[in-house]
Amino acid sequence: MLILTRKPGQGFTIGDDIEITITEVSGDKVRVGISAPKAVKILRSELTQTVEQNQQAAEKTDVKALRALALGLHRGEKPPEAPEEK
Repeated sequence: MLILTRKPGQGFTIGDDIEITITEVSGDKVRVGISAPKAVKILRSELTQTVEQNQQAAEKTDVKALRALALGLHRGEKPPEAPEEK
């Protein structure tokens, strides 16, 4: 891992087309500006973890049960009660 020290207004580049600029430092918070092509996906690391968790949960989803539920709701049936979590 490369670790850099920068002051507000300073920055660095990644490759030819990604520019990172430190815009503000206030206490223990740093505001960062990122200039990159639209094709480059930029997510905060906590969002990346959430996306991964959601993908794992989606992989475990019972598609047949969801279809049956959707069909029942379309017919006006009341959805079954969800089991209580422990």
